[in-house]
Amino acid sequence: MKKLKEFFKNNFLILKIRNRFGPDVQIKQRQLFHYYQERARNGTLPPLRETGFKVFSQFEEDGKLLYIFSVIGMDNKTFVEIGSDDGLNSNCANLVFNFGWRGLFIDGNPAGVQRGERFYAKYPTPFHYPPKFTCAKVNAENINQLLQAKGMTGEISLLSIDIDGNDYWVWNALTVADPKVVIIETHNEFGLENIVVPYDPNYFYPGKHPLYHGASPIAMVNLGRKKGYRLVGANELGFNFIFVKNGIADEFIPEVSVESVLQHPSVWEGQKGFEEIRNWEYVRG
Repeated sequence: MKKLKEFFKNNFLILKIRNRFGPDVQIKQRQLFHYYQERARNGTLPPLRETGFKVFSQFEEDGKLLYIFSVIGMDNKTFVEIGSDDGLNSNCANLVFNFGWRGLFIDGNPAGVQRGERFYAKYPTPFHYPPKFTCAKVNAENINQLLQAKGMTGEISLLSIDIDGNDYWVWNALTVADPKVVIIETHNEFGLENIVVPYDPNYFYPGKHPLYHGASPIAMVNLGRKKGYRLVGANELGFNFIFVKNGIADEFIPEVSVESVLQHPSVWEGQKGFEEIRNWEYVRG
């Protein structure tokens, strides 16, 4: 009986995931893709903050990324996602399954990587070009080597970083790839301070304290500006920041302030925990 229940549970989960990339899902998203393009031509685009929805992403990042790439185009269709686990509940899976993107998932969890490889092999995308996987703990020292090893150099469309720790330092160190769009986790518990936790190549969450890692929103925006990017939005909870490279659709996807994306009540509640570690060691971003 236990094996039978497990069988039905696994098959239900597979069916649930497969429903995310059926023909009806693809048709609706492609209609939305062309709708945004038409609105861009007419100068009547809705603001990015109103376009979020979830298909594969953890929150509503799928909708916001679709909006951005509807406006700037999908001519390249390549991605790198760092901290992807199995590549299913991710910021890039929707683009893979429903728009034929190709790219690289990187994660330090062997079980997650193996699960992702099995899934993409068993249920290939409708475009029959499964993504690549690399199992590795990513740090500032190896990020460029890892991407070079898989041929992910030069211009790519999307870089996603979510590694609960050295996100800031990994993006700062990246030189071999040139993404048009970057979505990266920030630590909004730090509020409007301009601080970054010092780099530790051996960091594992939760470290010395579950809040003592990462970079503040201000610090991450400063890094983005140094690398030639503008902040254009975030997920509703205000911790996944979205950047677009300067010179790409500036008139359609304008820069926004840090304050404008930190409006959710959870942001202010989370900042209360920062008082415990306020006087710990930080560097300026």
